[in-house]
Amino acid sequence: MDPSRYSVTESLRDGRRVEIRAVQPTDRPGLDGAVQRMSDESMYRRFFFPKRHFTEQEVAYYTDVDFVNHVSLVAVLEEDGRPLIVGACRYVVTEPGTAEVAFAVDDPHQGLGLGTLLMRHLATIARAAGLERFVAEVLAGNTAMLKVFEKSVLHASTRREHDVVHVTLALS
Repeated sequence: MDPSRYSVTESLRDGRRVEIRAVQPTDRPGLDGAVQRMSDESMYRRFFFPKRHFTEQEVAYYTDVDFVNHVSLVAVLEEDGRPLIVGACRYVVTEPGTAEVAFAVDDPHQGLGLGTLLMRHLATIARAAGLERFVAEVLAGNTAMLKVFEKSVLHASTRREHDVVHVTLALS
């Protein structure tokens, strides 16, 4: 499997088709659009602090990935006859066998099952790469993301520390 060429089509809860595919450097405007459609609360849940703008270096980090130690997928819907990036996920290898994961879905498209679909496909790529576990830090109030982890077919263990839940997901 070549994760840099990954592309599948899935159905959302509302019946619409969504493409889950590898991020491309040309996705910068689409990712920026998704960020603009995210509320301050959604941005806070993703980054743990209010964030509205990204430096050129940060944008490059999110779009120019190596698909070995850093893998990123986007969710693309067709709206008004054109493709629209509505969500993204990534993993970054932090030590042998372990990768930290992160997810974001723009506000108008939350609650459609995108997080679950992104998780499933990211885990497929990670398993093929020989990874053994995902780790994540989630704000305790981010119940939507915690539910995605709970509902995944991956065995999850959690540990709460103040307002942050540390999640470990076994990939095997």
